[in-house]
Amino acid sequence: MRLTHLRRYSLAAALASSLALVGMSQSAHADAPDVAFSADQTTATPGGTVNLKMTFTNNQTTDVWFVYQSVQPTWTTTQRPDLKYALASCSGEGVTCTGTGGTTIGVNYSVPVAPGTSRTVTIPVQVAADSGCNGNIAFYSYVYYEYNDSQSHKDGVFNSPTVRVNCATPAPAGAR
Repeated sequence: MRLTHLRRYSLAAALASSLALVGMSQSAHADAPDVAFSADQTTATPGGTVNLKMTFTNNQTTDVWFVYQSVQPTWTTTQRPDLKYALASCSGEGVTCTGTGGTTIGVNYSVPVAPGTSRTVTIPVQVAADSGCNGNIAFYSYVYYEYNDSQSHKDGVFNSPTVRVNCATPAPAGAR
């Protein structure tokens, strides 16, 4: 009877070890983000432009055959209606955008996206000359994509860097 308990414990230990190894390999795979943002500057003044760069990377072992992505202002950004800005356009190889000129856009990627390859899009954020200041503009991006001949999918939300809109510093009195 003790031999039966030993077999059960051995089977449980082997299963736990296998699951741990699978988990470790998945976590190492998940270290690289599917979407990464950067900005050429973190501050702007009314009338200025900040260029956001957003890179989608296929971290899977098969081609990505479908990608849906949207970029929208964060809730805290929408609470400052005096901040006026527009996502003016987008550019990048294998990338097109819809809805440019407003505060949200959709991003379309040429497919397939091969394993390990990336697509980068540059999105100029134009701060209106009559925008309020001393506030923050930030975006989040929802991404959904399908891979493994559309048998598998993944999605997530990714945040852009925050852009601080500062008031222009007035010239000191008497300075020319």
